[in-house]
Amino acid sequence: MAIIIGVRFREAGRVYYFNPGKLDIKKGDRVVVETSRGVECGEVAQETTELPEEQIKHPLKEVMRLATAQDIKVVESKDEKEAEAFRVCEEKIAKHGLDMKLVNVEANFEGSKIIFHFTADQRVDFRALVRDLAVCEEDGYDVVQKN
Repeated sequence: MAIIIGVRFREAGRVYYFNPGKLDIKKGDRVVVETSRGVECGEVAQETTELPEEQIKHPLKEVMRLATAQDIKVVESKDEKEAEAFRVCEEKIAKHGLDMKLVNVEANFEGSKIIFHFTADQRVDFRALVRDLAVCEEDGYDVVQKN
């Protein structure tokens, strides 16, 4: 059996398992963990419990720490940057006359990457849009687009 907690990074997002280590973690706590996308801050959706080893995707990463007040400020700032990037990207999509819909924008906790999720009925050449969005790089972000 493995001791785990479940962490969610988006309000209605998937729950990912982490090793709580020696930390006393409760449902609703904010924690900082290392993910495949880098360091992220998420909310504990499932308190410490045991699961059979075969239900766990290994290696199970250990929680780095309970989120601090500074971590929460970083998350709030990240959320503001995402909202601003969404607004700017929608303006640039309209400016370029692209037949695509921006679905979501995600900035990572470390502030080094921003990802634009979009949908389109057919293939769209958005290279000019990416060049325009490169302004985000001046703010310390790498621009990554996903469809």
